[in-house]
Amino acid sequence: MTPTTVNSQGVSLQAYTLGDAKKVPVVLVHGYPDNHSVWLPVAQRLAKHYFVILYDVRGAGASQAPRAQSDYRMNLLSADLLAVVDTLIPDRGFHLVGHDWGSIQSWESVTTEPLKSRILSYTTISGPCLDHMGHWMRERTLKPVCLRQGESVQAGTQFLVHRFLSSSRARPRRLARRLGQTLAAIPEAP
Repeated sequence: MTPTTVNSQGVSLQAYTLGDAKKVPVVLVHGYPDNHSVWLPVAQRLAKHYFVILYDVRGAGASQAPRAQSDYRMNLLSADLLAVVDTLIPDRGFHLVGHDWGSIQSWESVTTEPLKSRILSYTTISGPCLDHMGHWMRERTLKPVCLRQGESVQAGTQFLVHRFLSSSRARPRRLARRLGQTLAAIPEAP
C-alpha cells in the first residue's frame, strides 16, 4: 500500500493506493467514524484487477480534522474527492464506491460537475442521496402505496430495512466478489 498526502483547500488528506496504476481505478470512500482501513480486506482483493484508491476523509484517520462545522459541507467533501483523484489519477475516469457517510457525501460528486463526467459507475452501500431520500419520503407519505397486493407500506419498509441490515453484514470476500462482478460488467468510458 502506497501512502500519499493530498492537499484539498488547505486540508491535508491521507490517501493510499493498491495495485497497478495502469488498471482501471476504483475509489473506496469510508463512512463515519471509520477510516480507510475499513476497506482493506475488500481493497486487497480488488487490487488484483483494479487500481484501488482509498483515503481518510477529512476529520478521520491520518487526515486533518478542521474544527469548524462549516468545514464539513458537502461541496468541500466533494472537493476533497476531486483533489484525491486529480492528484492520483488526473483526467482519468474511475469507479466510485461509498459506504455509510462516505456514500452520502459521494452523491454530491456523482450528481455535479466536475466529477460527474469522470465517474464510470457508483456503488452506494447504506447511504442514500439526501435529496432523493427527501423526495422519496415526501412522495410516500403524501401518497399511500401498497408494494404488493395486501401489503402495507410499513410492512414493505420493514422488509427493506431487514434486507438492508442483512446484506450490509456481507463478508469482505463476498462483497469484493460482488463489486468485482458489477464493475466488470460496466463498459469503459470512451
